[in-house]
Amino acid sequence: MPYVTIKEGTIGMVFMKDKFERFIEAGEHRVKYKEIVRTYDLFSKFESPIHLDLLLKNKDVKEKLILVEVRENEIALQYEKRFLKAVLRTGIHTFWKGEVDYEFKVIDLTSTEEITDLDTNILYTSFLAPFVRQHVVEAFQKGLLFVDGEFVRVIGPGTYKFWKNSVPITMSKVDTRQQQLEISGQEILTKDKAALRVNFYVHYQVADIKLAIMENKNFVDQLYMLMQFALREFIGTLSLDELLEKKDEIGTYILSNFKDKVKSLGVELFNAGIRDVILPGEVKEIMNQVLVAQKRAQANIITRREETASTRSLLNTAKLMEDNGMLFKLKEMEYIEKIAEKIGEITVSGNGNAVEQLKEIFTPNKK
Repeated sequence: MPYVTIKEGTIGMVFMKDKFERFIEAGEHRVKYKEIVRTYDLFSKFESPIHLDLLLKNKDVKEKLILVEVRENEIALQYEKRFLKAVLRTGIHTFWKGEVDYEFKVIDLTSTEEITDLDTNILYTSFLAPFVRQHVVEAFQKGLLFVDGEFVRVIGPGTYKFWKNSVPITMSKVDTRQQQLEISGQEILTKDKAALRVNFYVHYQVADIKLAIMENKNFVDQLYMLMQFALREFIGTLSLDELLEKKDEIGTYILSNFKDKVKSLGVELFNAGIRDVILPGEVKEIMNQVLVAQKRAQANIITRREETASTRSLLNTAKLMEDNGMLFKLKEMEYIEKIAEKIGEITVSGNGNAVEQLKEIFTPNKK
């Protein structure tokens, strides 16, 4: 009879004509000539050489093996000493008892609940990544979670993970930061039928994401149209001159009169105003002419005011010189000095009285 050696960490299964007879442990064993010995690693998964149901009819086999049953739409996580080693798919999986500290966790892939009972790092491993889908909500966003088209809840920033299955899980996300809406080139008639174009802005923020997304179709477009209406309502009651004087008041008007209307869109307004008022060419030309005329009138007023002040000063000076002969003579000498500065030389001709005449000119009278 032949001998068979079974090494440490392995086990032998003796078969006779494909029928399991017995186990043989580590060591040397004598077997019959017609018996077949198959050796298995006790640290590895067991793969049955015959149909597993036939093998499990034996009581000894049942006691030696761990059976893990994974049904349709399930997976099982195989842990060894608390470390994830494999993911088991649909079927019956068998492992040897005793040598390895196994742990198995069966997961229902049909679940639509968020995955919260597993370590996030495990979900990113090559074992589980094919079974996981995720949705990311940024720090400046909020989202609405829908499962199979049905609203579930409002969610904040974070990464949300779900098992992959046939049930659609979607998220509608909205930026919750304060934003600016530009309304450019709006052609509007004033009360006095002046056609002009207006560039307008408004600052807004989503306050109620559920109201903005679920109760309104494209709330930004609706806000845009609402602000257009507000502009026409404000400007249509004013003449052109009144508009130019009160254009800074439109922000206050919109914030106070349209607060409830924008609230129904799920948004809140913070600031609004007219950036530019663009006039037609002929109106602009007329206004420029009016402005030039105004500036000329202001310049004329200033000129007359300066002339009046200068005349008044001359009159006061004349009165002083009239009352004081010495002051008058000093003024004469001041002017003669200025004239003398421009004279290079003096040529004297005539009788001997010329010197006396110059002396009289440059010498003040003594009283």
